Amino acid sequence: MVGLGQTLLPGILLGMAAEVEAQTSAVGTADTSPTSLAKITPAMIDAAAVIAGITVTDEQKAVMLEGLSKQRDSIAVIRTMQIPNSVAPAFVFDPVPAGMVLDTVKQPMRISVSPDVAKLGEAAVLVSRDASAANAPPPAFEEALAFASVRELGELLRTRKVTSLALTKMYLSRLKRYDSKLHFVITLTEERALKRAADADAEIAAGKYRGPLHGIPWGAKDLLAVKGYRTTWGAGGLEEQSFDYDATVVERLDAGGAVLVAKLTMGALAQGDLWFGARTRNPWNMKQGSSGSSAGSASATAAGCVGFAIGTETLGSISSPSTRCGVTGLRPTFGFVPRTGAMALSWTMDKIGPICRNVEDCALVMDAIHGPDGKDRSVKNAVFNWDAAFDWKKLRVGFLEEEFSVPALPAGASAADKKGYERRGYDAKYGVNALDELRNMGVKLIPVKLPKGNHFGDLTPLLEAEAAAAFDDLTRSGRDKLLTGQQPFDWPNQFRVARFYSAVDYIQAQRARTLAIEAMAKVFADVDVIVTPSSGTQLTATNMTGHPAVILPNGVRGDGAPMPDKTGDGDRENQGGPGTPVSLTFLGALYSDARLAAFARAYQEATSFHLARPKLG
Repeated sequence: MVGLGQTLLPGILLGMAAEVEAQTSAVGTADTSPTSLAKITPAMIDAAAVIAGITVTDEQKAVMLEGLSKQRDSIAVIRTMQIPNSVAPAFVFDPVPAGMVLDTVKQPMRISVSPDVAKLGEAAVLVSRDASAANAPPPAFEEALAFASVRELGELLRTRKVTSLALTKMYLSRLKRYDSKLHFVITLTEERALKRAADADAEIAAGKYRGPLHGIPWGAKDLLAVKGYRTTWGAGGLEEQSFDYDATVVERLDAGGAVLVAKLTMGALAQGDLWFGARTRNPWNMKQGSSGSSAGSASATAAGCVGFAIGTETLGSISSPSTRCGVTGLRPTFGFVPRTGAMALSWTMDKIGPICRNVEDCALVMDAIHGPDGKDRSVKNAVFNWDAAFDWKKLRVGFLEEEFSVPALPAGASAADKKGYERRGYDAKYGVNALDELRNMGVKLIPVKLPKGNHFGDLTPLLEAEAAAAFDDLTRSGRDKLLTGQQPFDWPNQFRVARFYSAVDYIQAQRARTLAIEAMAKVFADVDVIVTPSSGTQLTATNMTGHPAVILPNGVRGDGAPMPDKTGDGDRENQGGPGTPVSLTFLGALYSDARLAAFARAYQEATSFHLARPKLG
């Protein structure tokens, strides 16, 4: 009886939802107390059995009624607790397979040799002076400094060729100038930024240099709590939400001397690029969305409006906007960066990582934000030891051979299929060229395949179930109607669907996930790095198994590139096409993020695709 009752929980929720809907006359007025709910009937069990995919006899239904009623009463009691999003479940996901030993010995960070910033010196001088209209630096000089790397900006600051206050004012000015076109800012943290920039300048002048992030202006995805400022999660109905504390990542970047200049946009509750104010745009084609959900983080970085940004990924939210906007993203191993003070979407999949203009910048940020904080229990006592001089040539490098080829177009294909085939064929050459470049670098590429039979895509209901729990009250209260997106693929509908995913099936999927983790461990027993296109099965697979990824620009489509399916302003299918970036992804073994970044940096230095800039107009 107990087993069937748990399996049929989704069906009972269906009955509850129907009853609640009938009693709800306005948003936020639903009565879900036990006495308000409809009596559970055999007909409800029949409906539930269809959803659960099982058969229940009339005799079994009669026996189940009392147990199901008690079970629902217990659920109703738990709901009265109004558990906030910040409270994690009692279980902790661990992607580390049995027998794996983590590196826990912290080594001194070895950054690259001091860059030659002489060419930026004049720009720094001009930007550092009074930036009134009469004295504003020529656009070319501001652009040079705005698109400089963290490493270059850090050297200018360390040698006092530019001040943090000047950089902060420059980036604030650019954020204000381009926000009307790109819609990447939710809240400017101007007062906080100017104070901390002045403090950074005073410390550097006094010889108290904190490191390569000291004085660097940055932007936070607006799911990171910042005391004194709103944290909206991009969601309608939460426009004025705030928290009286700073997220751990914000605290750590403050400690490194970095200067927060803006809370940047994110798709509502970490989905896509549509938030309560607008759709964030791609600087390379402003009629396109920036993708998401780290929409503003990627767009602002690509537009030279912050030195770097912080994003998050659950299932593509660093990878996708980094690809669309032509920037570099580091999605760390699950459990490397504490998520304390960040909005929870999926406790077993959420990851926080940097979005920057090059790989070493990502490494410098990662060094500052990783490691246990004593609060997020998923974080391991593992170290990120960045070594810019790491001998990447000793690494074993695999590539997903099947993903770099385009399957033959079947006979009788439709016009739409032919168009899609044309686009895949055009983009495929960038991947093939990447493999050739790696071979020219002396890399011996080893063909590898993702494990078969692990059904990675069929594990994604885990994410949706956890997300539905994270925003349980939003669905039950009816406040999900306030979210901007209301299409079948948007959260309001997906949260409702997830309520019919049973506890038994959730646990079964987690068991299947254990098998997937073990299977991926076998792949990485033979190689250290895997080269792959940024889309495809690997994206789901590695997010489920917690593996790190570096996503970096791999060229810009030429004038002859096939046009997108849709070219309407802000259309979701308006993506790709002439003049837009493509990307490449490098995957690594768990907690090998530093050596993975070293290898990705070698490719980036050999190709220089990251130096391309969008024309902002």
